[in-house]
Amino acid sequence: MSDTYALQQWERGPRIVAIGGGTGLSTMLRGLKKYTRNLTAIVTVADDGGGSGRLRQDLGMPPPGDIRHCMEALANTEPVMEKLLTYRFTDGSLSGQSFGNLLLAALHGVTGSFEEAVTQMSHVLAITGQVIPVTSADVQLEAVFENGARVVGESQIAAVKKEQDCRIHHVSLIPDHPKATPAALEAISEADLILLGPGSLYTSIIPNLLVEGVAKAVAQSEAPKIYICNIMTQDGETEGYTAADHLEALLVHGAPGLLDLCLANSAPVDPVLLAKYQEEDAVPLTVDRERIARLGLELVEHPVASERGCFARHDPEKLAGAVLEIYRRRAVRIFHGTRRYVLEE
Repeated sequence: MSDTYALQQWERGPRIVAIGGGTGLSTMLRGLKKYTRNLTAIVTVADDGGGSGRLRQDLGMPPPGDIRHCMEALANTEPVMEKLLTYRFTDGSLSGQSFGNLLLAALHGVTGSFEEAVTQMSHVLAITGQVIPVTSADVQLEAVFENGARVVGESQIAAVKKEQDCRIHHVSLIPDHPKATPAALEAISEADLILLGPGSLYTSIIPNLLVEGVAKAVAQSEAPKIYICNIMTQDGETEGYTAADHLEALLVHGAPGLLDLCLANSAPVDPVLLAKYQEEDAVPLTVDRERIARLGLELVEHPVASERGCFARHDPEKLAGAVLEIYRRRAVRIFHGTRRYVLEE
């Protein structure tokens, strides 16, 4: 395959919309950007902890952390800029803050708009595709537990869940049903493939579905809609959850027709890592095939776990390859005046 042909294939690649937040989303984007330039990350802005939370409180801006992670993953910059973006201050009043967050905060001050700041930073970093905050509203995440207890603040949910020692019943945004950014809804409507996850179920993925119009737009899309299962359960959020439990939570918070398919890891996790996770009551996610089938969803299992690193995470290359394989096998191109992809009957 010639370099010119490969470039043409990349430029004409499927329009993929990935919805979520945190390191799971950015990991997947690193792999997908090698297959298509037509990538859109729609990212939650409910974070209120760490450096992002401090900037949110001090400057009255949406939290930049998850947005920054995605832009770092999609950036095409010199090595020194990559180091700058990820550099985290260790002393003084900036201790714990990343340079990437501060750059986005400065652009927010210059432009007066968080959406425009994200757009300008995307240009500076020459990113592949685009990164869009799901809403411009100043939102807080509230969790209600099965025993009726509740807590406001994304960063507080894990600790309160452990105190209550019961599952999360549902989460909601304050204010309720904030408006989605028009660019997010437009990207969903034009998508050839929509991905939810991987990432924290209640604090990274579901908050996007609670923004006005997002879940409905996903459900109404003719594009294949895939949920990417996490490798492990998450301490303080999904202890004891199976893959079907994750799917049910998404459907409850979303809309009918939200998903078509579930992609789960089939590779074993390193025993050394398992021992480390067991200290936090986290275990490999159980894939309960019969329950998933009863939900009316298709299940595909691939070995997508990374064989390296100190955490049980997805391998960007393997995950992107599995996603594109599913897409190619299930979608056919049909010309309706504009390029569209629909599921095979």
